[in-house]
Amino acid sequence: MKCPYCGFLDSKVIDSRPTDGNECIRRRRVCIKCEKRFTTYERVEDQTIVVIKKDDTREPFSRTKLLNSLIKSCEKRPIKVEVLEDAVDEIEKEINYLNQKEVTSAYIGDLVMDKLKTIDKVAYVRFASVYREFADVQSFADEIENLRE
Repeated sequence: MKCPYCGFLDSKVIDSRPTDGNECIRRRRVCIKCEKRFTTYERVEDQTIVVIKKDDTREPFSRTKLLNSLIKSCEKRPIKVEVLEDAVDEIEKEINYLNQKEVTSAYIGDLVMDKLKTIDKVAYVRFASVYREFADVQSFADEIENLRE
């Protein structure tokens, strides 16, 4: 691990423990050269998943892109980013649980809608309006009516 202070390429781990959600490992390190301490967070990288888009193009699954879409849907809503990060964690787990190399964007969109429905109804409608590409006001109203039920 490269030291953030002096750039030396070797350090020693002095403490290691899982984070609160056990999603990553927090390590306290000390640089062998300058002896300054720093913290790293390590995440186990899951298998690479390819997303099949609506137009049949393929791109690697992006956790950041997913989080950004949730943040955009929840803009100006009283929702903490931590809640959205937890939702992304859960969605990513569900995708990895499939144990498939490719997954459709429609499947991911459905997972996102399920999560947003429990987090915030307004964010759900915002996401649905973009995701479902409502053709007219009636289809939008129908989705809101389904949400009420």
